[in-house]
Amino acid sequence: MPLVLAYDIPDDKRRERLRKTLLRFGNPVQYSVFECDLSPRQLERMRKAVLAVISLPEDNVRYYTLCRGCVQGAEVFGGKPVTQRRTLYVV
Repeated sequence: MPLVLAYDIPDDKRRERLRKTLLRFGNPVQYSVFECDLSPRQLERMRKAVLAVISLPEDNVRYYTLCRGCVQGAEVFGGKPVTQRRTLYVV
């Protein structure tokens, strides 16, 4: 399932930990925005990983699920093309 994840984390250390966590699941397209294409199981794993890093009273993380048509209709100027699903290996 394609999705865009955006976050606003005021604490530098937590923000960097979240960024490193999200690199396991998707591709950064802006400083605090990631594109991901995950299976339901991978999405649940990512949500748990995000919750382990953030502070709910202070931080803001948003998931925007996209339909395939929305992804195909996305316009990108500069940067990398819209994310395609990639195989993840968990060791």
